[in-house]
Amino acid sequence: MDKNRIDGKLKQVKGSMKEALGKVTGDRKTEAEGVAEKTQGKLQEKAGQTADAIRKHSDLH
Repeated sequence: MDKNRIDGKLKQVKGSMKEALGKVTGDRKTEAEGVAEKTQGKLQEKAGQTADAIRKHSDLH
């Protein structure tokens, strides 16, 4: 499993927690930062999935 997949998932969790904290405290900046971090994590995870797929495909040939 590509490291980006793991790091991306962790970033998503951290972003979700930050987003929730922002919602609870009414801090829109923290909430927006959490959403952004969560989105970055999703992109990073997708990059890792793509790298895994490329490796798997190249192993088959």
